[in-house]
Amino acid sequence: MRIGLILFPNLTQLDLTGPAEVFYRIPGAEVFLLWKSLDPVSSDRGMSILPNMRFADCDALDLICVPGGPGQVELMSDEETLDFLKRIAPTCKLITSVCPGSLVLAAAGLLEGYRATSHWSSIDQLELLGAIPVADRVVKDRNRVTGAGVTSGIDFAISVVSDLLGEEVAKEIQLQMEYDPEPPFASGSPRSASEELVMNVKRKIAPFIERRREATAAAARRLKHL
Repeated sequence: MRIGLILFPNLTQLDLTGPAEVFYRIPGAEVFLLWKSLDPVSSDRGMSILPNMRFADCDALDLICVPGGPGQVELMSDEETLDFLKRIAPTCKLITSVCPGSLVLAAAGLLEGYRATSHWSSIDQLELLGAIPVADRVVKDRNRVTGAGVTSGIDFAISVVSDLLGEEVAKEIQLQMEYDPEPPFASGSPRSASEELVMNVKRKIAPFIERRREATAAAARRLKHL
């Protein structure tokens, strides 16, 4: 099984490393961190991560995954990345994303008419790109599988393993990772957090969400002209 995850500047590292940790544990799997070059790529918090395959050297994959993070905004108009996604998608059994990586898939025209999810702060933007927003932690529609925000990437990846290789393999990987979350507070989702907390967070991230929305709207205009 050949699995590729897009590695790009200013991504949220857990969007990438959460599912990657699961995928690395699949028996016999090859996992590629894909970017334009093999130079180190810095996450949004300054962690450097090394790609191990260039777009130009990737011919076919069984699964492609696009993580999210602030750098996703620039990726929405990055023709080299979008062209790679369009080229590699027909070779893939599964086309997937975590967080607003789904907006990048949609910007490449790969989610039109598909149910999909994203981080709660940006899920509504999927509709601008022809996708059908669904506020679930993991959303599956035919061969598209999308995970919601950041930590959901682990749930998403374990769910994918279960679908591809069966429940027992998925359970073994979950146990190996001791993935048994018990969060200290019931505030990890707008559904569980207090209204006041949700509004406070929305106010703090509003300028960035507006910048993301502008990038999404620009991508929607480009799609209409294709």
